[in-house]
Amino acid sequence: MPINKSECPDFLNDYIFYLRIVRGRAETTVNEYYINIRMILRYIRTVKENLNDPLEAVPIKDFPQDMLKEITLRDIYDFEYFLAEERKNKAAARARKTAALKSFFGYLHKRANIIESNPITDIEMPSVKRALPKYLTLEESLRLLSSEAFENPERDFCMVTLFLNCGMRLNELVSINLSDIDFNERKLLLKGKGSKQRIIYINDSCIAALKTYINSRKNPPEEPDALFLSRKKRRISRRRVEQIIEKLMNETGLGNRGISPHKLRHTAATLMYQHGNADTLVIKEVLGHASISTTEIYTHLSDELKRSAAENTPISNIKKIPRSKKNKDGDDV
Repeated sequence: MPINKSECPDFLNDYIFYLRIVRGRAETTVNEYYINIRMILRYIRTVKENLNDPLEAVPIKDFPQDMLKEITLRDIYDFEYFLAEERKNKAAARARKTAALKSFFGYLHKRANIIESNPITDIEMPSVKRALPKYLTLEESLRLLSSEAFENPERDFCMVTLFLNCGMRLNELVSINLSDIDFNERKLLLKGKGSKQRIIYINDSCIAALKTYINSRKNPPEEPDALFLSRKKRRISRRRVEQIIEKLMNETGLGNRGISPHKLRHTAATLMYQHGNADTLVIKEVLGHASISTTEIYTHLSDELKRSAAENTPISNIKKIPRSKKNKDGDDV
């Protein structure tokens, strides 16, 4: 969602500028923070001014700056309750919104000097249970790549190949430029979270898929350097890629698995660990994780698979211990 600066108060526009320029946050992060901050401002104004309008209709352009100084920790906890009970936000969604609020109020206090004290310095983050990631098995991945349901065969096959071999994020995939590809060195430049860049190596499958797709492109595109193009010859959008993957999953018989482009990233990491003999430090660098603890979830996944295999062997349901046979002298046979 594009940020509408004309609907924002000055302090929010200044905060957005701070995130983009000073902190160098990625556009997707800035947009998410903007949406979350806009929601809290609408909520606070609704409560403080006893408004009856739907939350989405509450304006914030003229949000009183003095009202920022009146916000307390109790107000934030009431907002958290509203998210959980009214909006049915799960812990992970509430945690992301809380992170945005901590950043925003920290800025108001330490950078902009708009508030004398930060009301949420000691706020606790919602407890998020770390579930094992959803992923495709090796056989399912091969079935997906062998599908005849690709809408644009060369392009869509190439996208799925990169997802499954490189474990890139959706935003990284749509941001790839032709100039980011080095076929001679078998390298690909990716632009990750927080505008961080990293180099990954590409295998024969990726190189073949990339060359086939690039050679299939017809007519001069509107964005000449963009790798993946829409039908209008412009850089393909994140949402369009999500739709392509969703349709492909449904037509391949995998639609009930909840597999999104991000789940294909999980699949790539899982296959690297289980079948590629890659250790967690290597996978961390390939995926662009900031912390090794994020990558270690794939080792836990492997432990779960080993445990499941041990508990579900063909004879695992035999629990009764048979009596030992005795010979005529009464000894065990």
